[in-house]
Amino acid sequence: MDLDAFTAVHRPQWERLNSLARKRRLTGGEADELLELYQSTSAQLSLIRSVAAEGALSASLSAILANARTRFTGAKSNVFVDVARFFTISLPAAFYRLRWLTVIVGAVFIVIAALFAAWAAGNPAVLAALGSDASLQQLVNHDFVNYYSENPAASFAGAVWTNNAWIAAQCVALGITGVFVPYSLFTNAQNVGITGGVMFAYGRGDTFFSYILPHGLMELTSIFIASAAGLRIFWAWVSPGPRSRLDSLAQEGRSLMTTAVGLVFVLFISGLVEAYVTPSPLPVWAKITIGALVLAAYWTYTLVLGRRAWLAGERGDLSADDAGAAAPSA
Repeated sequence: MDLDAFTAVHRPQWERLNSLARKRRLTGGEADELLELYQSTSAQLSLIRSVAAEGALSASLSAILANARTRFTGAKSNVFVDVARFFTISLPAAFYRLRWLTVIVGAVFIVIAALFAAWAAGNPAVLAALGSDASLQQLVNHDFVNYYSENPAASFAGAVWTNNAWIAAQCVALGITGVFVPYSLFTNAQNVGITGGVMFAYGRGDTFFSYILPHGLMELTSIFIASAAGLRIFWAWVSPGPRSRLDSLAQEGRSLMTTAVGLVFVLFISGLVEAYVTPSPLPVWAKITIGALVLAAYWTYTLVLGRRAWLAGERGDLSADDAGAAAPSA
C-alpha cells in the first residue's frame, strides 16, 4: 500500500473528524457524521497499522480517535470511583506482579549491605580511611541519633518523604537504562552497610538497628519495589516477546508507573514513622513493632487485594480505551 497516497486521499476525513470531536456543541447531523467518520477512520487505522504499526501517522490517528470516542461516549467517569478503583484494584495488582522480584532485590541489597558492614567493622584500616577516631566517635555517639530529631518532626517528615519519593520515581523512570537501578541499589547498600559496620565497630550495633528498623522496614521495601519496577521496564525493552518493543514498553511503563504513584503514599506513611516514631521515647520493641506492623499491612494489602485483582485479569494498566487500544476493523 502506498501510504502517502492513502494519506492524501483520507486526510480531509481525518481533519473533519478531529474538527467535530473538538466542537463544543454538535447538531444531530454532525453527531451522525462524527460516528460515521469514527467508524471509517478506525478501519483505516487498522489498515495503516498493518503496514506501519509504530509510525507517527498511527499515533496521530489514535489520538484523534481517542478524542472522538470521548466526545460521543458521554460524561466523564466519577472521580471518586476512579480513585477507589486505583487503590483497590490497579495499585495492589501492580504491587502483586512485582512481589517476587521485590523479595529478590531486597535479598541482594541485604547481602551487599551485610558484606560491607562486616568489612568495615572487622578492618581497622577501613575505619581509619573513613575518618579519625574522634570523627567516628562523633558519628556513633551523636550524629547518627541526632539526625532523626535535630529538625521539627513535621518538616523532617516532609523532607524525608519528598526525597524518598524522588528516589523511587527515578528507579522506575530510569529503569529502562538497565544501569541506574543496579547502581542506585549498590550505592545505597554500601552506605547502609558501612554505617552499620562503623556502629558495630564501636559497640553501638543495638543503636543502629533501633533507629533503622522502625521506619527502614517499609522505607527500604519501597525502594526495592521501585527498583523491581524499573528492572521490569528494562526487561520489557530487552525481551518484548510477541509484542513490538514500543508496545511492550508502553504497556509495562503505564502499569509500572502506577507503582511509582502508589509508592508516594507508602513513603508518606514511612516518613511519618521516621519523623514521629523512630526518635520517640517509646521502648525499642514498641518502635520496631510499629514498623513491622506497617510492613505487614503493606504485604497484606498486596497479597490479598493484589492477588484478587490479578486473578480477575488486572495488571495495573490503564483501561483499554484510556490506553489507546487499536480499534477493530469495520
